[in-house]
Amino acid sequence: MQDKIIQHSLFDSSSLYQTLSIPTLSLLMSKTSLGEWKEKIYNYQHKTRNVKLISQSSLFNEIDQVQEFIKINPFELPLQPVEFYRLPVSDRGDASIYFIIDFVDHIILYIGETCRSNLRWKGQHDCKRYIQNYQNLHYSHGIKTAINAGFWNYAPTLSKSRQKLELDLIYDWRSPFNKEIWQYWGTPFTN
Repeated sequence: MQDKIIQHSLFDSSSLYQTLSIPTLSLLMSKTSLGEWKEKIYNYQHKTRNVKLISQSSLFNEIDQVQEFIKINPFELPLQPVEFYRLPVSDRGDASIYFIIDFVDHIILYIGETCRSNLRWKGQHDCKRYIQNYQNLHYSHGIKTAINAGFWNYAPTLSKSRQKLELDLIYDWRSPFNKEIWQYWGTPFTN
């Protein structure tokens, strides 16, 4: 009889799977930590919402001089699905400031500016990944979300003016998915 040759694996199969497994966000942030993170943001934004009055000067006579102060309440803007970029383009590429909001928790997650609202998001916009990670973590903890986009279509048409307004809003609201604000809330959804 011939002896059978047995080849042993260099790696135990169970350890191989352990090394290839990808940690989930639920391991990175507990349900309690997630609630505390959102509560801090809500408390800050709630104070901002109650006193928010944006002063905007008219650069290059772009905006009517009578309109010295503009009050933007992102929570009262007409809503679109967070995947607005997949919808047929119905606008002419109007200048806009947009807000990505979780309406369950009433927090603004991201603020952006655009002159072509659908085009920028059709590509690799980082915020899409943050939203997906945010939703996945909530789902893994059994927590509901209702994420929508609100567009404010009265933004300056000049890029520099619109981007300044966007930056002012980002710092005023401290929207956690904007990189300028990561120092305040951390980056739990960027991985």
